[in-house]
Amino acid sequence: MINRVVLVGRLTKDPELRYTPNGVAVANFTLAVNRQFSNQQGDREADFINCIVWRKPAENVANYLKKGSLAGVEGRIQTRSYDNNEGRRVYVTEVVADSVQFLEPKGSGGGGGGSQGGNDFYSRGPAPTGQGGYGQQNPNRNQSRLDEDPFASDGSNIDISDDDLPF
Repeated sequence: MINRVVLVGRLTKDPELRYTPNGVAVANFTLAVNRQFSNQQGDREADFINCIVWRKPAENVANYLKKGSLAGVEGRIQTRSYDNNEGRRVYVTEVVADSVQFLEPKGSGGGGGGSQGGNDFYSRGPAPTGQGGYGQQNPNRNQSRLDEDPFASDGSNIDISDDDLPF
């Protein structure tokens, strides 16, 4: 069975951060995701999708995203139900996020924070020291700036063997 969801949209309001009785962080937010087509009046409609994220990524979402922030969410769809105050059964469908990517630089005009360039290190946490990444002993070694284009050509030829090509 497959249950995977990938969404890109803007938050409709600031995330709500709460903690379970055991101290586990959980954040709820709603993404407005534009549809691919326009309605009869020529307007694009959007779907408003409830999302939930747990633990450290939940705290990061609450700290760095706000209403209007552009975010990417990868996760699974979950359906649950509960009885409300009137005794009626209420069904809820939501996306349980495994990963939330902040798709705008912090302070950009689109509405808010995030990791720079859409990096996803907030959901995975730092790499162990000496393994590369954020816990590295020598932070300047083999790192490039986030605003540099890693695919920009410097005008030199690329030395590659035909054996290295996949086709």
